[in-house]
Amino acid sequence: MLGASRTTFYQTRAAGKALLFQHSARAAGGRSLVAGTTSTTKTMALNHTRSMSTNRAKPALVSPFMRRLALWTTGTVGLATLGYYLAGDEIEAFDREEPPQELRLIEGKTFKDYPIVETSLRDDGQRRERLVILGSGWGAVSILKTIDKDAYDVTVVSPNNYFIFTPLLPSVTVGTVEFRSVLEPIRRIIKRIHGSYIEAAAVDIDLDNKYVLVEKPGEGRAWVPYDRLVVGVGAQSITHGTKGLEFCHKLKTITDARSMRQHIMANFEQAALPTTSLDEKRRLLTFVVCGGGPTGCEFAAELYDFLSEDLKHYFPKTIQDMVRVVIVQSQDHILNMMDSVISEFAESEFGRRNITVLTNSRVQQITENSLIYTTKHLDGSIDEHAIPQGFVLWSTGISLTPFTQLLCDKLPESQRNRHAITVDCRLRVKGVDDGSVYALGDCATVEYPHLLEHINELFTSAHSKETTDITRSEFSLFVQSAAKAFPSAAGHLQSLEKNFSHFDVDHNERICRSEFKAMLEYVDSKLTALPALAQVANQEGVYLGHALSHLAHLHQTGALSGQMGGTDELVAVERSKAEEVAVQPFTYHHKGTLAYLGRAAAADFGEGRAYRGSNLAAKYLWRSVYWSQQVSLRTRVLLMMDWFKELLFGRDLSKF
Repeated sequence: MLGASRTTFYQTRAAGKALLFQHSARAAGGRSLVAGTTSTTKTMALNHTRSMSTNRAKPALVSPFMRRLALWTTGTVGLATLGYYLAGDEIEAFDREEPPQELRLIEGKTFKDYPIVETSLRDDGQRRERLVILGSGWGAVSILKTIDKDAYDVTVVSPNNYFIFTPLLPSVTVGTVEFRSVLEPIRRIIKRIHGSYIEAAAVDIDLDNKYVLVEKPGEGRAWVPYDRLVVGVGAQSITHGTKGLEFCHKLKTITDARSMRQHIMANFEQAALPTTSLDEKRRLLTFVVCGGGPTGCEFAAELYDFLSEDLKHYFPKTIQDMVRVVIVQSQDHILNMMDSVISEFAESEFGRRNITVLTNSRVQQITENSLIYTTKHLDGSIDEHAIPQGFVLWSTGISLTPFTQLLCDKLPESQRNRHAITVDCRLRVKGVDDGSVYALGDCATVEYPHLLEHINELFTSAHSKETTDITRSEFSLFVQSAAKAFPSAAGHLQSLEKNFSHFDVDHNERICRSEFKAMLEYVDSKLTALPALAQVANQEGVYLGHALSHLAHLHQTGALSGQMGGTDELVAVERSKAEEVAVQPFTYHHKGTLAYLGRAAAADFGEGRAYRGSNLAAKYLWRSVYWSQQVSLRTRVLLMMDWFKELLFGRDLSKF
């Protein structure tokens, strides 16, 4: 019995050692040992005893620490290599490019009493055209990121040396996203193409001699010569003649967002003071948004999130109950550029969050402490109201900036639009004969053809001489030819072919003149001005970057040079016509419009397709879309950090 007990004891101890060794081997990443039956355990114990004796004789050459160090080093190098290939020249640690050369003035040369800046600075001996880009917004940055780096000597002129991701500016005003996370330095972007940057604003232009006058306050003025000029200076808010706009905030720049953030926190802190009267508290905590577009609605939504998710933990409940957010909209719906389903959804969501929406209302005057507006009723009567206000955001339509107004004044016969520069389907400014000036973004509007004005020639070309009506087969051929002649209307013309039966009122499989007129009226009604959206400017910039690169290649290879001759003026006109044939027209593809509504989001994809969501999934879907549209890896990383920080610690309540 005693011998049997000892045998059992030693067997158990050996099995325990085997299991302990198995666990250690797994933890160290060694081979996995599987315990089986009792006989298997005995064998493992015997093998363990032998291996222990072998290990005593031969010490391990590589320690576990060294193995871990090797794995960490290999992983780090692998991630760094992957980041280098994914981010390219965005990672500063891998930047081996030479810095740009210093800009200088041309010695002894002036134009109209101001010096001239030398912009052709490369020493490779290659002659390139000088491309000057005014502005650092969506359109300008899209050009810089797509244009061939060796096509032009590029100079960017802008009073701001950074690009702003404008769709996230409402998030910046309440601390959801930090200021630096929506900014990308313009010098980082232009370094890829070896370009130059001038921190100044354009104040004048000489179209005949191709000079732009730039100015930085306190530093003087200088002329910048160009061969091609791109105007992307954006637009300013339209005033509608309203008095008291000096008491309003506008949300266009990062300075505006910082000022709004300070004002919001200052109002809450002042309302929390025991010396502030009850009426003054209500006034301070009344936030008014003038304009029911995406910017105004998203600011109201972000302000609601700030209150419901952060301020409720740190400010007295009595203060929170006094907060009032009011949206004043002149149209009968907010977000009226989107589908009516989304407008109704947005108003419903705001109603649930106690955000007041005043439709058919127009602001008349703003004072330091109040806002006066009128409301138009269905019977035509108009009532005037006044509400106390502690904060007003002015977010209405857009109008020309002083420089774009000056440019339009120099081309009075071609530029008659009061809100934007008119450009053709290749984004060339109307009235500039040589086609050397382009405009894009909020400061430009594409001129669409009015097909109804060409009804006689179009109808005659559509049917054969033997008939007076257009057959289905003839109409198919007409659509193909008209789409080439009017590329901006190609999509709507092709839709006519699909809806042939709808316009064939008498169902005789032919289109008469009156039915043809109805078709052209339908197409003209669909050709509306492009909305002032970031994606419009982005697509225009991408198009123009590729188009300019293509033209540079054609000129460098001499493909267009042989088509020109005569005087300089004639050469310029012929060159413009040759380039018009060489470049395809710009076509806008609508990818959808997003709107954040405070723990809810909506998207309009056009043609009746819309998305609406009132949960966290909708919120993070909205965020993921904007994250994917960032212009650099740097801002993507910063945004992820900001959103993660906001999730863990909430928004920053500091006033600075």
